Amino acid sequence: MKTQQRSAGGFTLVEIMVVTVIIGMLAAIAIPAFYKIRSDARAKAITNNLRQIAGAAQQYILEQGVSEVAETLLEGTTSSNYLRPIQQINGETYSGLIVNSTTTQISTSENDASVVTFNF
Repeated sequence: MKTQQRSAGGFTLVEIMVVTVIIGMLAAIAIPAFYKIRSDARAKAITNNLRQIAGAAQQYILEQGVSEVAETLLEGTTSSNYLRPIQQINGETYSGLIVNSTTTQISTSENDASVVTFNF
């Protein structure tokens, strides 16, 4: 009678299942961390946009001698404008620009309805 020899070159079902579980656990750890980093980066970019708008508003007020300015007056592509067009990060809208001699305040609301206010 002939005996068949088995090749030892494959993986067993248990080994494949163990590897799959390990990969799943690593993904469960990595994905929330990735979303937190992404959210933090967006918040920092929005805060930077708010700083740029606040600085441009202060400069406009000093040069034009006015007490208020709309954010739309600051934006543009020509050299006479104070600010390049703002690139939206998360579909946010910039509103509530309040500028006076003591403070500059502007707020933004994102797609997820969170509001960030920056005082300059």
